[in-house]
Amino acid sequence: MKVVIIHGTYGSPEGNWFPWLKGKLEELGHEVYVPSFPTPENQSPENWCNVLIKEVPFIFDDDTVLIGHSLGANYLLHILDMERKVKIKKAIFVSVFNSELGNEEYDNLNRPFIKDFNWENIKNNTNEITIYHSDDDPFIPLSEAEGIYSKLGGKFKLIKNGGHLNKAAGFTKFDELLKEVLI
Repeated sequence: MKVVIIHGTYGSPEGNWFPWLKGKLEELGHEVYVPSFPTPENQSPENWCNVLIKEVPFIFDDDTVLIGHSLGANYLLHILDMERKVKIKKAIFVSVFNSELGNEEYDNLNRPFIKDFNWENIKNNTNEITIYHSDDDPFIPLSEAEGIYSKLGGKFKLIKNGGHLNKAAGFTKFDELLKEVLI
């Protein structure tokens, strides 16, 4: 299996649970890529696409799992809204959103990623969809994830008291997510 983990605004491959998940999956023999996207400077879907092409040396196929956190989850929507010849195995959205969130600094950075997606196209380009969100995320309201879930379906996994499901909320490991990748 090939896995790509995508960080969000102000994120990096070394943040949150990304190194832990990468290590666990590699121990099991999977290929794992965690690209380093430009953020906050030069943060745009086009620039992130250029990095993805450069840092991930394969075409996404039915053995590919894509995982995105925060803006990285939104960027997965962009990836899956593109024309594909083969469905990917699984898309996992962690703390996903697709609207401005009322924080001027982040809204200015994230605005280029917010768009009207072809939700049917996204559903048709993946075999399985899972959305994780916390009931107390301080940045992204639960309604954001619920709205995207209503358009995409799949599985919705609510994490109690998980904050933004990041390091600041205690998520340097994410056992449930590892299990989800492997099933």
